Amino acid sequence: MRTTKVLLEESEIPTQWYNVVADMPNPPAPPLGPDGQPIGPDALAAIFPEALIEQEVSGERWIDIPDTVREIYTLWRPSPLYRAHRLEQALETPARIYYKYEGVSPAGSHKPNTAVAQAYYNKKAGIRRLTTETGAGQWGSSLALVGEMFGIDVRVYMVRVSYEQKPFRRSMMHTWGAEVLASPSDQTEAGRRILAEHPDSPGSLGISISEAVEEAASRDDTNYALGSVLNHVLLHQTVIGLEAKKQFDKVGDYPDVVFAPCGGGSNFGGAAFPFFADKAAGREVRLVAVEPSSCPTLTRGHYAYDFGDSVGLTPLLKMYTLGHDFVPPGIHAGGLRYHGDSALVSQLYHEGLIEAVAVPQLATFEAGVQFARAEGIIPAPESNHAIRACIDEALQCKERGEAKTLFFNLSGHGHFDMAAYDRYFSKQLEDFEYPEEAIEEALHHLPKVAEG
Repeated sequence: MRTTKVLLEESEIPTQWYNVVADMPNPPAPPLGPDGQPIGPDALAAIFPEALIEQEVSGERWIDIPDTVREIYTLWRPSPLYRAHRLEQALETPARIYYKYEGVSPAGSHKPNTAVAQAYYNKKAGIRRLTTETGAGQWGSSLALVGEMFGIDVRVYMVRVSYEQKPFRRSMMHTWGAEVLASPSDQTEAGRRILAEHPDSPGSLGISISEAVEEAASRDDTNYALGSVLNHVLLHQTVIGLEAKKQFDKVGDYPDVVFAPCGGGSNFGGAAFPFFADKAAGREVRLVAVEPSSCPTLTRGHYAYDFGDSVGLTPLLKMYTLGHDFVPPGIHAGGLRYHGDSALVSQLYHEGLIEAVAVPQLATFEAGVQFARAEGIIPAPESNHAIRACIDEALQCKERGEAKTLFFNLSGHGHFDMAAYDRYFSKQLEDFEYPEEAIEEALHHLPKVAEG
């Protein structure tokens, strides 16, 4: 019988996270303060615990995973690696297609991999409340889940368009005890400022981050938790790729190409960074970040220092950005609507060590439906981006007669996104190519930083 699922034992859950900084050819560009000078770890102490700040600035290749975190991971980890036999047959491709399925977590996505770690370190530091942002709701629901586990109160600022599009994500957060506010809200100065200028603002992840950071910085009992972008978040997600490498070893295969959706970078970093370690050691492997053409950060953004939030409360990070005041259209891949990208992902892309491709909304839903009809799992809209790129590569393999091994991260299920599928089937969804003039306008507002 052919193998479909490649499984690991709980004892094979990684004992250490992998830090890509150790294998980057150049050190990461430092975060800057408002004066344009590099900031030290102390500047982050108002909103993060010391342990996470240490991970944020670490250059160590391996960082131990606490036993408590690994014990909670056993609720869903190790996640299965699937061979997509039926999809291969449907495409009539000689390519071998594998996917790592992160939808087996209680929250239905990869996001709890870092939520558990962040809650653990905050609890150890005596923090009683956490604030955060969420787009599609996958991160907010993940933090709500683990907040309940650790006895930490959670307040979630949810991008307004997603708050309205995804009511059952809100219900999940409420079920796990979190408070959920539509952002921009009237609870913070940042939110009130945005509403005064744009009363009908659909919100953005940048705005939600501003609100969550503002509240965390104003209270001693409260810290901020981020679902993507920062180094320590991508670090925690590397359990995905580390497990996948063990699973590929079990079947005697190895990917020629790795695909993952990319919004802020945690999805891509989690799946691809452990394979970058092999690439840095000389092994041939392509690592492809897949983003929406309506929010084309890597493929059309500018590599520059910018704020991580809309109002300008965060340090300046060097990243591919569409401008911190960029407000994307209300596409259904809410987790991919961030104006910037992880500094680590951005630097690797800028140096030509990874690839990026932007795909339109309708094509991603087409791919998601094709995948669901072949493999049975209905993917989240974010995951559909990686599926689209993987299918395109598989079809190229068919044309060329190449039997490549393709791997993508199926980062979450779409059970709470069926309204988006309904709109796709009723032809209410549209493609949206973000106008070049709108990008140029947003980039004019980048902070002026003298580098070198």
